[in-house]
Amino acid sequence: MNHLADHTAVVLAAVALDLLLGDPRRLPHPVVGMGRMINFLERVLRRVFGNLRVAGMVLLVVTVGVSYGAAALLLYVAGHVSPAAGFAAGVYLAWVSLAARSLHLESAKVAKALARGDLPGARLALSYIVGRETADLDEQEIVRGAVETVAENTGDGVIAPLFYLMLGGPALAIAYKAVNTLDSMVGYKNERYLEFGWASARFDDVANYVPARLTALLMVLAAPIWALSGGDAWRIMRRDGRNHSSPNSGYPEAAAAGALGVRLGGANRYFGRIVEKPTIGDPVRPLTLAAYSGVVRLMYASELILVAAWCVAMVFG
Repeated sequence: MNHLADHTAVVLAAVALDLLLGDPRRLPHPVVGMGRMINFLERVLRRVFGNLRVAGMVLLVVTVGVSYGAAALLLYVAGHVSPAAGFAAGVYLAWVSLAARSLHLESAKVAKALARGDLPGARLALSYIVGRETADLDEQEIVRGAVETVAENTGDGVIAPLFYLMLGGPALAIAYKAVNTLDSMVGYKNERYLEFGWASARFDDVANYVPARLTALLMVLAAPIWALSGGDAWRIMRRDGRNHSSPNSGYPEAAAAGALGVRLGGANRYFGRIVEKPTIGDPVRPLTLAAYSGVVRLMYASELILVAAWCVAMVFG
């Protein structure tokens, strides 16, 4: 096979493995290594640099550079062992960069608990996938949290790594995962990370700028497949896409809200403090488990539309 065919085969194999098996938890995972590296570097860099913003910039450069370099080295070495080994290494790195199945499985724990009337269990399951406090949430607020996190993470957990995988291969997808992992670990606007995590948070915003908007457009296209409203998805995306503290997350959330006919956003509690967020969407329908099922379907359809469009482009481009 030529390079283009190899690249296409790697992407398709990785997507298939993710959809069928989810995250390969029993195998060595690059994100685990990234997390350990970030923790180690944070301790060192805080001691070495007096300026925390500079320390955070060094953290960003080293973490992303090492992650990309290690992935590229693995691909190089495996490719020189044999074409099959190179292909396997590429598929593995691409597979671990995708998270559609895992996002579905983790969020489904919330839905299953709600379906059996277990509010405490649903609150606990939700607490593992959102940053807000969940202990006092009612059923609609629990569903809102699940819908919001699936919509947002369709962008940075599914479409964004797939976008970078298609654009630059497995090493670039791993570099994106490093950026995303940095943001999730140090990109907080609190006293500890406001300066130290500034560079990671800003670079994550840059890296997700195109993928977030692409995700929203894919959701608009995906909505009619499930008898949802593509027109309302487009309208709400344009109207409410900026109604979010993140410059990116509001776009997929708004497209999903419009397609589902629900209202997202509103009050959340963080560390004992109520934070009022702008609302996204119109409350045409109540926030029920049907909304959760709908956003999961939007996630899968958006991913498959992107894969199909890319394959067509590879064949005829």
